[in-house]
Amino acid sequence: MRNQSTPVAMEGIPFIAGFGGAALLLYIFSESRHSLCLLLLSLFALILTIFSLYFFRNPSRRIPAVEGGVVAPADGVVIYLGDAVEEHLGEVMTKISIFMSVFSVHINRAPVTGKIIDNFYVTGKFLDVRNERATFENERNGLVIETAKGLKLVVVQVAGLIARRIVCYPLVGQMMVQGTRYGLIRFGSRLDVYLPKSTEIKVSMGQKTVAGETILGILQ
Repeated sequence: MRNQSTPVAMEGIPFIAGFGGAALLLYIFSESRHSLCLLLLSLFALILTIFSLYFFRNPSRRIPAVEGGVVAPADGVVIYLGDAVEEHLGEVMTKISIFMSVFSVHINRAPVTGKIIDNFYVTGKFLDVRNERATFENERNGLVIETAKGLKLVVVQVAGLIARRIVCYPLVGQMMVQGTRYGLIRFGSRLDVYLPKSTEIKVSMGQKTVAGETILGILQ
């Protein structure tokens, strides 16, 4: 899968190169024509280049060795924690929703080690992801992961008001190692994680999460 060791996500290269190239060209033209307007546009393009580098950053993480631990798949803040029916499995599970702002790292990581037994995509709206309706009405992509002990959990990437592009690498039948980078969403969105009801939850509402490091719960 992509982005396992690159300093920035490969999906960000076109944005970084595009804005960076525009900044350079505008600066050259501003110098040759002594244009303040072009110089200001060049500075704006440079700001967009720096923001793109920041947005698509791909830091390394230290995955905790916790037996049965489920790590957060995304950086962000817990905006929902409670029971919910997972529409794909049709089961009542414990749902944890993580909101990613445009300032969060947007690389998503595998919450557990397991086999991908389903990968589903649903077209939909682009509501603000802080609205709980987004879970069921927005465009989304989900993975059903089965652990070695036969437990199933679901992680769903949900597009948002600005986020219009979901990237998900794994295919059905593949094994994913906990903490592996498996996709991203641009720009700003949420991740819904559905855990078995028996899971011992380790996070609370409003808590900040770090992808690959924060323990969401312990599978029983």
